[in-house]
Amino acid sequence: MATRLSPRNSEVNALEQRGYLIGKKIGQGSYATVHLADYVDSTGPKKMRLACKIFDKEKAPKDFLEKFFPRELEILTKIENPHIIQVHSILQRGPRVFIFMRYADNGDLLDFIKKNGVVPEQQGKIWFRQMASGLHYLHGKNIAHRDLKCENILLSRRFNVKLADFGFARFCVDSDNRRILSQTYCGSAAYAAPEVVNGTPYNPKLSDVWSLGIIMFIMLNASMPFDDSNLRKLLKDQMTKNWVFRSRVRDTLSSSAKSLVRHLLEPDLTQRLTLDRVMQHDWLRLRKDRPSLIGRLVHSAPHGQTAGQSAHANGEYDNTEIVPGDFQNPENKKSEMMISVPDT
Repeated sequence: MATRLSPRNSEVNALEQRGYLIGKKIGQGSYATVHLADYVDSTGPKKMRLACKIFDKEKAPKDFLEKFFPRELEILTKIENPHIIQVHSILQRGPRVFIFMRYADNGDLLDFIKKNGVVPEQQGKIWFRQMASGLHYLHGKNIAHRDLKCENILLSRRFNVKLADFGFARFCVDSDNRRILSQTYCGSAAYAAPEVVNGTPYNPKLSDVWSLGIIMFIMLNASMPFDDSNLRKLLKDQMTKNWVFRSRVRDTLSSSAKSLVRHLLEPDLTQRLTLDRVMQHDWLRLRKDRPSLIGRLVHSAPHGQTAGQSAHANGEYDNTEIVPGDFQNPENKKSEMMISVPDT
């Protein structure tokens, strides 16, 4: 059970020798737990705050170990982008795998919306542009995320978007570079495209675009577009476009924003926007954004800063947080990242 996946004393000691200090548990899934962690560089006293995802291969089912987990590890070692959560290192000790990644100080997008309500359109545009940029990078490498949802959109110390959780991610082409359709029902029903809910082989890149549309709707409306308690009704509502913005939101949103949501939540695959076309949409091409509204959205800022100090002024890359981990070349870092920690 996941409740038994806390680090053992021997593991804690072995990891400390490599500079990793494991802290309290902050999350738990079916086959893994997530802990706070710090990395202390041997060359100096500076600490780096990390999150550590702990897997135990002896506790996970066979299909997960043979299919999903190897994919996740391979993909994590091939990606590096300012709007994807940065993996610091991957260590293995016996059957247990420790994935260390940068800690997102401001939690996830779902918690932010629950606390603060509707995201103003201007701020939503900045975050959506960052999400689309990170996803466009993945799709450019023929990687589909397949589990995009507000819980997997993390917010960094400076309130920048970081895509996270690649447990369902997969490559979209085979070894001969031929496109592969997905058949696995992945992710959460509320964010799943109609072709996924319907159980037909699907283009995972286009299903990612649908999920992006759900996230955009939730940001601007602070509620879900569809009720996922009944899958048959969910599919019918998706196919008939039975969703609507709240009246108080609808009256204030720009026509460009409403147009983009309509084209993202398009059940007809031949009409749904590709991510390339999303990036060229008028809503994202408007560059007259005023400074970020984050300072006015949140009630308090981390690390004792004022909200204005913690706000990101223009929504572009947060370069101060892109710190190299144990690798330099993102294309050839797999062998360097996967390090076995001796039992002694």
